[in-house]
Amino acid sequence: MSHYLLSVIEPDGPMPGPEFLDPIMRAVGVVDQDMRDAGVWVFAGGLHNPSTATVLRSKDGEVLTTDGPYVEGKEHLGGFTIVDVDDLDEAMSWGGKLAVATTLPIEVRPFRE
Repeated sequence: MSHYLLSVIEPDGPMPGPEFLDPIMRAVGVVDQDMRDAGVWVFAGGLHNPSTATVLRSKDGEVLTTDGPYVEGKEHLGGFTIVDVDDLDEAMSWGGKLAVATTLPIEVRPFRE
């Protein structure tokens, strides 16, 4: 079995209202439960807005901090799921189910062994 990161890519901007977001969260809950039932779910979480991030950099043996996201962009990492599956095809299958549930792009990446 191999671990894969399924990253949810969200657009920047205000969070949609409950009338839009509630059905999506219910659909994501179904996919998460299906992953648990299949025994592939390892961990998942949603992230706060990128403006809440702090970037740490090492320079000349000192750690410098900067408020805000590492990269400014029109999209950001909004959440993720880690799955433990047999291969990339299975990871992509679960990622596709998340893409349908979230209506957002999902990036699938393997962990280094």
